[in-house]
Amino acid sequence: MVRGELEDFAAEMFEPFARNDQRRWRQVYLRGLLTDGRRKSVEPMAARLGEDGNRQALAHFLTTSPWDPSHIRAKLAWKVEAAIRPTALVFDDTGFLKDGNASACVSRQYTGTAGKVTNCQVGVSLHLASDHASAAVDWRLFLPQTWDPASPKAALDKVARRTACGIPEDVGHVEKWQLALDMADEVRSWGIEVPLVIADAGYGDAAAFRLGLNARGMRYVVGISTTMSAQPGDAVPTCEPYSGTGRPPAPKYPTPARSVKELVIAAGCKAARPVQWREGSRPGTGRSGRKRMYSRFVALRIRPAGHEIRQATDGPELPECWLLAEWPAGESEPVQFWLSDLPADTPLTTLVRLAKLRWRIEHDYREMKQALGLAHFEGRTWGGWHHHVTLVSAAHAFCTLQRLARAPKDAAPA
Repeated sequence: MVRGELEDFAAEMFEPFARNDQRRWRQVYLRGLLTDGRRKSVEPMAARLGEDGNRQALAHFLTTSPWDPSHIRAKLAWKVEAAIRPTALVFDDTGFLKDGNASACVSRQYTGTAGKVTNCQVGVSLHLASDHASAAVDWRLFLPQTWDPASPKAALDKVARRTACGIPEDVGHVEKWQLALDMADEVRSWGIEVPLVIADAGYGDAAAFRLGLNARGMRYVVGISTTMSAQPGDAVPTCEPYSGTGRPPAPKYPTPARSVKELVIAAGCKAARPVQWREGSRPGTGRSGRKRMYSRFVALRIRPAGHEIRQATDGPELPECWLLAEWPAGESEPVQFWLSDLPADTPLTTLVRLAKLRWRIEHDYREMKQALGLAHFEGRTWGGWHHHVTLVSAAHAFCTLQRLARAPKDAAPA
């Protein structure tokens, strides 16, 4: 039964393929990703696929066959949107650890996968997410400055490998937050309009990212660092008395901006309110028999400061936003911070639920890496990497759709 459903799913997702061999091997590769086995690279998958296990054909389909993954991602996004009914676009990035230096865009760089600077590739992903499900529908491979011949930090050995890795000539170094904005534009070009974005501090700290979302008419709930500076929400710019000569003084805030951590601590732990936002996986007293996720949160109205924000603002007043901070009972200070431009009347429970929705992406990465071989691609090319992550996303979406179809109507699937 599931085999037939997989074949129908693959036929729908890969309908843009014009050639018979492409249509065949896309379904075989997808089945290989979903088959039990420790490694999901081409050779061990071929060994497990029996009469369909043509290693050479699978490798050719993955690395050199000329198919455009964006067409598949668009169909995948349409399929997932209808089933998930997403409330947010969630952006994140994940590392692909490497031993050698021959793979496209591999470099010594920080990745949260390892929690340190290490030799790796970094992929930026876009997920459609709701409270009950999520799926990755778009990807970008991050190209470090060392791989960009136009960068002052270009490394000759890496630039020399671009042709062998099949990196297009027009691809240069682009910050991860800009890759995220590019993917938001691409998803919207597919006709998918989700006006809320969620991301961690790697994106939220970039004022240009937040301003880019504003320019696109998109709201956000993003993680931020403790050091981001801001004025209190009730702060008002004032003018010094005019002496009557020279240029009249411009309005300015009477006190310097403070860090968001200082603003929350000034509000005090008594400003924290308890919030339950979802049910976890451990047994408990929740509706489904699982433990409710619970903590204490402070929500303040603030005005983020900084040169980029000031440059983009008309008039002396800085725009007002929500500052959300998690301050668990027993902790001497808050432990996590978010910034949001949702309306001023947004309930605290809504802010918390949306801020915490990013856990779904960690869940997606775990499933794609542990069960579906996301990090098992052994090829070295730019195109092969994009083909592989697209096919893994399709396999993951198939699993997600299967869970949704089989979940009890009154239960929220993980």
